[in-house]
Amino acid sequence: MSSLDDQEEFDHLATERSEIIRNYRIIAAASVLVLFIGAAFFHHNEHWSWLNAFYFCTITLTTVGYGDLVPKTDAGKLFDIFYVIVGIGILAALANTMIKNVAARRQYRRAKGQPIHRKL
Repeated sequence: MSSLDDQEEFDHLATERSEIIRNYRIIAAASVLVLFIGAAFFHHNEHWSWLNAFYFCTITLTTVGYGDLVPKTDAGKLFDIFYVIVGIGILAALANTMIKNVAARRQYRRAKGQPIHRKL
């Protein structure tokens, strides 16, 4: 492989990594937004404290679902149905982007000649 091919591959990896980081930031912001929207809804609609609303949203979106808090109103139940579908999709996209970021970072470091693993 020529030096020019190596430089083109390195530039491609750098561009790809930048795009992954940008997407990660967007999806992370969307995840936080979904958490806040859900907490605000349950705080106002179900009259839960802010702590209980955030707790419920976190437990729901991580699919743990202890069942200690449940929506009592029909509006709360309907909102929760759509909240779970949208929220879990966004969190899955976030996890996917995090994995892509780790893989891209490894490829970038390998192409740059840096060690792949950090010393603790």
